[in-house]
Amino acid sequence: MKDPVSSSAGDTGDNDVLRIAILISGRGSNMEAILKRRMTMPKVRVVCVISDNPSAKGLQIAKNFDIDNLYLDPGPYKTKLDPAAEQRYIEYLISKKADLICLAGFMRLIKDSFLSAFPGRIINIHPSLLPKFPGLNAQKQALEAGEKVSGCTVHFVDSGIDSGSIIRQRTVPILERDNPDKLASRILKEEHILYSEIIKEISQKKIRIG
Repeated sequence: MKDPVSSSAGDTGDNDVLRIAILISGRGSNMEAILKRRMTMPKVRVVCVISDNPSAKGLQIAKNFDIDNLYLDPGPYKTKLDPAAEQRYIEYLISKKADLICLAGFMRLIKDSFLSAFPGRIINIHPSLLPKFPGLNAQKQALEAGEKVSGCTVHFVDSGIDSGSIIRQRTVPILERDNPDKLASRILKEEHILYSEIIKEISQKKIRIG
């Protein structure tokens, strides 16, 4: 992976606008935060929201923002897309001319075909200070480990679990009376800030993709 911080970036599409697609599985709170901040990101266009869950609340939120949104069948597996489904996702994202794929609570592993179709152009946000506590229940993992500080990380996606190159992090102190839900709530506020910051900087060519 190239050093993500640079004064130049990959091609960001027509008229120098960064066309982003957001993938969700549930409520889409990070997606909603990005959509609410669109006015502060004049070089960013959200071209679609895709969910692997037909009941995802985030699809209605995207509709309320007048963003193209749809459910795409992920296939029979619980943690990944099957090959046919993966191809459907890739073809749709190519049809939307997406420059950047933003995972926002998308609960499936991204595999080689998807990564090859969008090399260095898929990012994710995770509720821990990676490389600590990848995977599910990161907040619970941090509490059980006796950590004093947690936070969130935006990183490039590779074929592992939350193992791609780190772009940036924000820290959150762990308080004495914290439980996983309280900690998650405070981290989520920082996620909403950080993800939009990173997308904006990519659109400004302060962070390199591709």
